[in-house]
Amino acid sequence: MSVNSGTSGPLRARTVTIPDPGNLLDLLPPDGMSWIRRGEGLIAWGVSERFDGAGSSRYTDANAWWRRVTRHAEVHDDLRLPGTGLITFGSFAFSDASTLGGTLIVPRFVVGKRGDQAWLTEISKAPRSPMPTLADALGDAAPVAPLGEVKIEDGDRETWSQAVSTAVTRIVHGEVDKVVLARAVAAQASAPIDVRAVLRPLADDYPSCWTFHVDGLVGATPELLARVDHGLVTSRVLAGTIRPTGDELVDLAHAAALARSSKDREEHEYAVRSVSEVLVDHCASINVPEAPSVLHLPNVMHLATDVTGVLNHSATSLELVNELHPSAAVCGTPTLAAARVIDELEDLDRGRYAGPVGWTNAAGDGEWCIGLRSAEISREDRSRARLFAGCGIVAMSEVDSEWAESEAKLEPMRKALGAL
Repeated sequence: MSVNSGTSGPLRARTVTIPDPGNLLDLLPPDGMSWIRRGEGLIAWGVSERFDGAGSSRYTDANAWWRRVTRHAEVHDDLRLPGTGLITFGSFAFSDASTLGGTLIVPRFVVGKRGDQAWLTEISKAPRSPMPTLADALGDAAPVAPLGEVKIEDGDRETWSQAVSTAVTRIVHGEVDKVVLARAVAAQASAPIDVRAVLRPLADDYPSCWTFHVDGLVGATPELLARVDHGLVTSRVLAGTIRPTGDELVDLAHAAALARSSKDREEHEYAVRSVSEVLVDHCASINVPEAPSVLHLPNVMHLATDVTGVLNHSATSLELVNELHPSAAVCGTPTLAAARVIDELEDLDRGRYAGPVGWTNAAGDGEWCIGLRSAEISREDRSRARLFAGCGIVAMSEVDSEWAESEAKLEPMRKALGAL
C-alpha cells in the first residue's frame, strides 16, 4: 500500500454554487476525471491526495484510508447534493492478483451538475484563502488533441473460442453453473491518446451509460454495481445480451425474444441472485423485480434488473462494493469455482476491466459501476491501450454467438477511438 499525501495537515473542501457551466466534458482539462450520465455528473482534475493498494485487502485498506482522511477534514458544503463536498474517485482491479490493485484519488477541483444545480468544489491543504472562480480553477487548459490514426488488432478468435468450448464442457460436467470469459485487444495510436477525445463520443453515443475516466481507465458502462444515497442502495444487474439490427420493429421482436430466452434468463438469474444475496444481509428490506426489463443501447440490448434496498446499518458504498465484487455478471457462479476457471482459461490480466469504478463522499455515499465497455490506457506509453469485452458462458452457449457478442461489446471503444 502506498499513499501520496503532499503537505501535512487536514484536507479542506469548499463547495459553492456556480452558474450552469454547459457541457461538463467541454471543460475537462487533460487527464481530468469524468463521471457523466445524461449530461449530469462530475468532472475533476488535480490531485490533493492519493491512495494505491494491492491484493485482497485493497478495498478494506482503501476504506480505512478514506475514513482517516475524512475524519479530520474540514468541509463547507451548503448544497449537500450527491457529489458535493469532499469526494474521492476510485478504480479497482478485477482480480486480487492483478498488478494494478486499487486507487483512490482526491481531486483538487470538482465541477458538478445535477438538474438545475451546478457547483465548484475546491479541495486542498492550503491555508484558508478566497474561493477561486471556475475560470481560475481551470487555468489555461490545452485544447483537445486529435486522436490521429488508431490501429486495433482483431484478437485471437481461435484461442478464445477454444476457451469458450472448454468452459461449456466444464459447465455441462457440473464444475460451475456460469463463467464469464473476457478477451482483450491491443490498440496503437499514432500519438498519445487524449482521453477527452475518447470521452466525448462515448457520452454522445451512450447517454444512458456512465461515461467515466479514472487514472487511465476510460469507458461508458451501463452496469451500476452500487449506489448508496442516504440509506438507500441500488444495483443495476445486466446479463443476457442480443445485438440490435437498427430496424425498430425487428428489434422489438428481438427484445421480446431476449426476454423469453431460457439461455439468457438463466445467465441473468445467476447475476441477480449473486447481488441480492449480498444486499439482503445489509438491508431492512429489499426489492427484486419478478422479471427483468430490456435495456436498449446502440450496440446491444441487455436483460436488466434494478435491485433496491433500505440499509439497516451505516454500510459505506466502498464496503458494499467489496462484498458485491465480483458478481456473477462479471465472474460467474459459484464465484470461487468460476474465478478458478477464469484463471485457467483466460490467460489474461484483466487489470481494472470489470472491476469497480466510481466515487464516494465523506459520509460513505457514492456511485460505483462495473468498468465495462472500457479501455485501459498504458501508463508507460499513452499511445497504447487495451480494449476489453466479456461474455457470460452457460451450458447453452454457442461459440460463434459468444464471439459476435464480444465484438458488439468492443464496438463502443473502437468507435470512440476512431477505428470504426
